[in-house]
Amino acid sequence: MSLSTAHAAEKHHVAVRTTWTSIALNSGLTTAQLAVGLIAHSQALIADGVHSLADIVSDFVVLIANRKAAAVPDVDHNYGHSRYETVASLFLGGLLIAVGAGMLWRAGNRIMDLQDIPPVHVSALAVAIIVLVSKEALFRYMLRAAERVRSAMLIANAWHARSDAASSLVVALGIVGSIAGFRILDPIAAALVGFMVGKMGWTFAWDALQDLSDRALDEATTADLRDILLGTPGVRDVHELRTRKMGDLAIVDAHILVDPLISVSEGHYIAESARAHILADARVIDALIHVDPESDAVNPLPGNFPLRSTVTDSVRAALSEQGLSVETLNLHYLKRGFDVEIILPLAAEKETASRIAEVDLDALRQRLGAREIRVTQAVKTAGRKPAPSASD
Repeated sequence: MSLSTAHAAEKHHVAVRTTWTSIALNSGLTTAQLAVGLIAHSQALIADGVHSLADIVSDFVVLIANRKAAAVPDVDHNYGHSRYETVASLFLGGLLIAVGAGMLWRAGNRIMDLQDIPPVHVSALAVAIIVLVSKEALFRYMLRAAERVRSAMLIANAWHARSDAASSLVVALGIVGSIAGFRILDPIAAALVGFMVGKMGWTFAWDALQDLSDRALDEATTADLRDILLGTPGVRDVHELRTRKMGDLAIVDAHILVDPLISVSEGHYIAESARAHILADARVIDALIHVDPESDAVNPLPGNFPLRSTVTDSVRAALSEQGLSVETLNLHYLKRGFDVEIILPLAAEKETASRIAEVDLDALRQRLGAREIRVTQAVKTAGRKPAPSASD
């Protein structure tokens, strides 16, 4: 199991456990808040109860989004389903904005009719204090678990619980003021709760919109990923490093600079090694690594150089006049110019050297527009004899 897969599995488990804990707690608190709020005539406690009810709805949204986000990539979602979490955060933000606006509207109407506000019973204060302590404990539990698995959606849900605790504190203060004879403080407390809920919703929705518009990772994380790529043997430099968020993870695109004279297979091996290193980071879901022999950002490839087919025909024609053939032909398209490397097949060295001397390499170089033409000869190395078998 890869690190990213293991991290996704752990995050899914934590999300289910913490969210069901939140649902169970909020269900009990909502019932108490709404029931006692109606009996004790506390508009603030009722508003806080509606807030807790919205928490239950948002918790179910988190469960659904977490289940969707855990699905493996498919034909319709080649990069996976991580953005379901972002969509869920956007929905949660919109829900909180709507709930906050409704609380403000209701509190405003109560303030306009102060003479109709009945006295608040002390039982409302007891419930408000219980809710305050419970929500603060829930926040600390959820935040600790969310930070361990680095889940933005779960962190947002945890801070939502902290906003609940803060609103419960405002409710308790409003109820205390109302019991002391300042009845207007109860609807004012309800209005403050509505404002806090709406503000928190706006924060969630705005962050989700930024992620859905391909927001990049922060500078510190991007610098970490650049260092990982630079630490890969064979990588000389990294440029055009780009990231875009996919839920709590990110997709990385990067150009790596390698030795311009190595083979294609070695360059591919270095690129795959760099990709494996970057994917080992739990923050990365996928990576695309492009190999550059030189920095195309600073030094774009100049001129119009001949294609391999043209070079091959010209080289073979020039060498065949002296009875020579080509074993391997390597072409190097670089900013400093176009280089040709010719490797001849095995043959007697003295005989080959005399034939090469007859080839007008300078004319061939000018005809091809090459900066340099190098001619070498393949050399056979003596291999070890196989070890004798048991039957010998």
